[in-house]
Amino acid sequence: MTKTRPVFTIGVSTKMYFSYEKTLGYARAVAGLASSNPLVAGGLVELFVIPGYPAIPAVVEILAPSGVRVGAQDVSTDDSGALTGEVSAPMLGEIGCTLVEVGHAERRRLFGETEEVVQRKTAAALRNGLTPVLCVGEAARGSAAVAADEVIRQLRSALADAPAGSSVIVAYEPQWAIGAPEPAPAEHIIPVCTAVREALESDRRLADLRVIYGGSAGPGLLTVLAGAVDGLFLGRFAHDPAALGSILDEAAALL
Repeated sequence: MTKTRPVFTIGVSTKMYFSYEKTLGYARAVAGLASSNPLVAGGLVELFVIPGYPAIPAVVEILAPSGVRVGAQDVSTDDSGALTGEVSAPMLGEIGCTLVEVGHAERRRLFGETEEVVQRKTAAALRNGLTPVLCVGEAARGSAAVAADEVIRQLRSALADAPAGSSVIVAYEPQWAIGAPEPAPAEHIIPVCTAVREALESDRRLADLRVIYGGSAGPGLLTVLAGAVDGLFLGRFAHDPAALGSILDEAAALL
């Protein structure tokens, strides 16, 4: 039977806000939301959660029956070696991750990740069968045209070593919108995401491409952006399971 391609992809990263026990409680609540939602159960809405490393195996066990995918917030550039503190893509796959966040603005800004590092991490994820949630976005607020050029440049760099058959989720997150009171305006997001899709759709290596928006995303935004994006990448707003449920209800209304 052919698997239904999701119309919307909704993701949540818990960053480093939750304790271990709070993460498990959150996962149980999300499992309940997903199991009771016919769109998630039917595959029209894909949901993923990216918890802290130590909680991944337990979160996988909790979420697996509901079909919610689990990812990691980072990945090593290498598959093995003397790299103290790093976690490899093969190990992440072994414990049940199917995707991994790569190149988030905080990793770039706080930990000095260069474009070469992002490229190598993207390649590591793809060669090990993990879908990279590839975070891209311009640093300073400006025109949509300039932002689109910068984001496309970042993507082409990150995907330089992508093999044929790659599945990629592009998370457009303008750095100036992350943690802001409001997301970027729709008149900025829509042309940027449209340009990204047009630039990458001709890349024959990409078997599955989804473009989602992050950066202070919240309720009502999916409705405004529907048709221009494939979903949302949520942060603190969705750390309340009821708030996440409201986004799923919004997706249901659109479908």
